[in-house]
Amino acid sequence: MDVSLTLWALTIVGLAALISVDFFIGRKPHDVSIKEAGIWTVVWVALACLFGLGLFAFGGGRPAGEFFAGFITEKSLSVDNLFVFVLIMAKFAVPSKYQQRVLLVGVLIALVLRAVFITAGAAIIASFSWVFYLFGAFLIWTAWKLIQEARSGGDDEEEFEENRLLKAAERRFGVADRYHGTKLWIRQNGKRVMTPMLVVMLAIGTTDILFALDSIPAIFGLTKDPYIVFTANAFALMGLRQLYFLIGGLLKKLVHLSYGLSVILGFIGVKLVLHALHESGVDVPEISIPVSLGVICAVLAVTTVTSLIAARKQAGVEEVPEHHDDAKDRVNA
Repeated sequence: MDVSLTLWALTIVGLAALISVDFFIGRKPHDVSIKEAGIWTVVWVALACLFGLGLFAFGGGRPAGEFFAGFITEKSLSVDNLFVFVLIMAKFAVPSKYQQRVLLVGVLIALVLRAVFITAGAAIIASFSWVFYLFGAFLIWTAWKLIQEARSGGDDEEEFEENRLLKAAERRFGVADRYHGTKLWIRQNGKRVMTPMLVVMLAIGTTDILFALDSIPAIFGLTKDPYIVFTANAFALMGLRQLYFLIGGLLKKLVHLSYGLSVILGFIGVKLVLHALHESGVDVPEISIPVSLGVICAVLAVTTVTSLIAARKQAGVEEVPEHHDDAKDRVNA
């Protein structure tokens, strides 16, 4: 898809305007209700769909298909981010009324960092076609790692560990001992120091770099167009804040999410390797965008259904011993 500098500029301005509206609406610290989160989640998904339909109208079916496949993939991978966001919020004891502000700024930092990753990835792909072998192998390895982690079982007491960049910033500037509303900097003992609010924003933004290591190669496996890669990432990330509040309580019920994500990453990894072989002159079949989109949607649907069934069965098993003990106590009495 041939994208002019004018279209790039208009897109960035449009996204900035949407972010500004989002910030203006949520500028006052408050507890986000399920209703508010649900409405805005629908709004962001609807905006992404409208953008995809615009690509279809002006660019044809292929760019639109690549965008929707990329958006759905990035959205599903971003749900995995929410598990870490929950850990970060708990680690820094963020008051509930400030969480929406933390997520908004943290996601903006993540979006800027991902734009850097996308620019670098596009430049590498344009110069070295063999990099698809590396991307494909990395995604297949990541898929296998996800399966191993899922089979080993998660640790409910897992805690968030600060990265080196965050620790270095804390040592350099110092951190206040408590939150000061939405302030990012204060003066303490005559010295300008960061507030915990700024620290947790940086934690969410910089931690996303780790997720970008697999999500960026994954979307490049679906499209080589930097414009589609960037916009799919932008729409997937910008609705992440509302999704956090909407499905926060459901995260633990998505027990098969890691399996679903591993299948998706492994599938895209194979797609990348086949594409690399095809580019090298080897006569191998390539996986089309409609097939990719169908596989991704099917895997997510199956994963969600089986997760909810498994969670319901587990809840039933946990209730049985409790009822049994109650009955036993009544008999003894």
